[in-house]
Amino acid sequence: MQTLVISDTHLGSRRPVDILRRPEPLAALCDAASKVDRLVLLGDLLELRQGPLRDVLKIAQPVIEQVGRAMQPGSEVVLVGGNHDSAIVAPWLSSRGAYQSPPPLGSETRTKPDASPASQAIAAWLGDHLTCTVAYPGLWLRDDVWATHGHYLDRLITIPTFERIAAGAMAKVVGRLPEQPGSATAEDFEAALSPVYALLDQVANGRAAGGRWASGAVSAKAWTLLSGDGRAPLRGKALAALLPLGISGLNRAGLGPVSAKLSSDDLRRAGTDAMRGVVDLLGVDARYVIFGHTHCAGPLPWMGPSEWQLPSGGQLINSGCWTDEPRINSTDLVSPYRPGRGVLIGDSGPPQQLLIAEDLGQRPVVGFD
Repeated sequence: MQTLVISDTHLGSRRPVDILRRPEPLAALCDAASKVDRLVLLGDLLELRQGPLRDVLKIAQPVIEQVGRAMQPGSEVVLVGGNHDSAIVAPWLSSRGAYQSPPPLGSETRTKPDASPASQAIAAWLGDHLTCTVAYPGLWLRDDVWATHGHYLDRLITIPTFERIAAGAMAKVVGRLPEQPGSATAEDFEAALSPVYALLDQVANGRAAGGRWASGAVSAKAWTLLSGDGRAPLRGKALAALLPLGISGLNRAGLGPVSAKLSSDDLRRAGTDAMRGVVDLLGVDARYVIFGHTHCAGPLPWMGPSEWQLPSGGQLINSGCWTDEPRINSTDLVSPYRPGRGVLIGDSGPPQQLLIAEDLGQRPVVGFD
């Protein structure tokens, strides 16, 4: 069986960054999807932080329909919930919580595509010729390959993102994570993260369709300003000078630990370190762990192999993204933030990293303001 994994398409973004609304990248993905037996959409398929669900689904529909038409009859599509599209799994998770003693999520729990209105719509658009299921918090693609979106790393990462700080605040209420390897459960991570996602979804759905909510854009701009690369404007340098004071306050308040180091290398390593911690705490025994979330593909040839090594000797692999964010991306093929990447998994051997969309396209498409 051939499985293709892609992550972080963020369909429905308010700015023209979700490249699958451009003809060229969409055609490339459809061609790749037509050659595999299973397509895994590994979280953040939809951008639900920037507007109401109904508006995002309207934008995403023609893209999802075209991908579905490209796939061979009998193929499988697996939807995995992320943090920006938590609404794909939230209703189902909530209904499980209604039981007095629901079974644990474990490393993989599967359900039908009626997990939510969003997943039900996506499955319908993909077409009856395909099998569609929902998996959470991840899924086993082979006995030695586990895949998950990667948002659980927000409870461990040292980068002061909004979700990291919010999770730190929630941990004061629900409790901190266990510290011993294999001692944590998915529910331990969900306890601090799910309330944050619910709040952000409520904010997005409560805004009128022209609101200016764009958390991803704000984060990218902040990281650019604070990167200290010598080209930041004066206000960015001033913020960078003040940042350690804010970080110190966050750590004293017990909302961390977070760090003031925000170079591109620091960001990448913080993500892999945190994901390594997630795998260790959950006790996931996999030779390969595939994740997304950070938008930073890897390992690439120029990166240190040890950054991506698991304590067990296994390897982390990040599937990259499909968002063309000019503040942090590059058109250079060596950039880990270059969109249009994926991971191909066969019946044996190491997963193969792919550059699927070589032409990112530039032509404006329907749906952008």
